[in-house]
Amino acid sequence: MSAMVKRNLKIYFRDKASVFFSMLSVIIIFALYILFIGDSVNSGLKFLPHPNRLMRAWMLAGMLASASITTSLGAYGVMINDRENKAIKDFYSSPVSRRQVARGYIVTGFIISIIMSIFTLIFWEIYLGLAGGAVLDIETLLKLFAVIVLSSFASSAIASFIISFLKTNSSYSAASTIVGTLIGFLVGAYIPIGSLPDNVQWLVKYFPCAHSAVL
Repeated sequence: MSAMVKRNLKIYFRDKASVFFSMLSVIIIFALYILFIGDSVNSGLKFLPHPNRLMRAWMLAGMLASASITTSLGAYGVMINDRENKAIKDFYSSPVSRRQVARGYIVTGFIISIIMSIFTLIFWEIYLGLAGGAVLDIETLLKLFAVIVLSSFASSAIASFIISFLKTNSSYSAASTIVGTLIGFLVGAYIPIGSLPDNVQWLVKYFPCAHSAVL
């Protein structure tokens, strides 16, 4: 299985466009906060002594929660390509069991989700340093890493469930577009979850990344 994971990781990171588009929702959230949402949040939190701190924490939570699901979903693009190109049949005809092949894809999604979430966190820390904000202390970073691992595990699981219904690159692209579009709302990055309609809140409650964003 380790050889399968290494092969999938190499294929994913070799495709720079795939890596970029799997991070696109994170980039959009960052840009929206910097250009639009940040000012509106700050104006509504003037009663607090440091509204910028809450706004930045909210922003980081949305970015990390989004990165965990979109990057794990992007990692499964390797599996979709193998299905469409019939390469997966070669794996099934080898001495490796189907369970090991499936585990290889799932572990790949889990690892990529952790790596890209940590990259997002490092980017955020650099931004805070350049913007003059206080960077996170070691204890908080360790706690945040534990949340990242938990979020990546849940995201990889739900992404594998979504992928199980997809067989072609066209259907995979459509699903990725839908998830990438809705993810900001599902994790409460754009607007507070309490401001959403009741039926939408019900959906968000059953979405693991929303809970990781709260953590």
